[in-house]
Amino acid sequence: MKFYSQSIALFGIALPVLACALFAGLAFTLKSHMLDSFERKHTLFQTYEASRLKALDIEKKITRQREHFDHWTELLAEDPSSAVNINLRAIAETLPNKEFQKTAFERSNARGGLGGATTQPSSQLRIVFRGTFRTMQRAFLELESRMPQLQLQELRIEPNANAQNPSALLNYQVNYTAWEN
Repeated sequence: MKFYSQSIALFGIALPVLACALFAGLAFTLKSHMLDSFERKHTLFQTYEASRLKALDIEKKITRQREHFDHWTELLAEDPSSAVNINLRAIAETLPNKEFQKTAFERSNARGGLGGATTQPSSQLRIVFRGTFRTMQRAFLELESRMPQLQLQELRIEPNANAQNPSALLNYQVNYTAWEN
């Protein structure tokens, strides 16, 4: 009987308990692996969703800014020197003639200032004015508002050199870098 009791204890109790413990350990390991996998995938999904929502938000902003982008493309497609002349004529019509006078305009294709350090095509514009300080401020504000592709490189302001006929007009020399397409 002793021989049967060992076999019964081994095959009836020990092996089933060992099999149940092995099965429970395997089930616990699989469950923890599945939970870890679920957490990783859930985190990746949340990251993906956040990125997708940010991309949709950026796309909406781009769509709203499309007209501004088209406007910039049109501005960069124009010849800067003729566009500056056209805009200066329009600005001069709104300002008093005695307080705003364009005396010289030169365009240089030589790259200078910040334009010389970049690969973006640009040209240099030199404009000489005579006018009052307040009127010139208004003119520069209007010109730079109409043509945002202009970048001020240098501004020189000198008093009127004519000592026999003193006036409130100042001499302005302005150098712009005009960005092109």
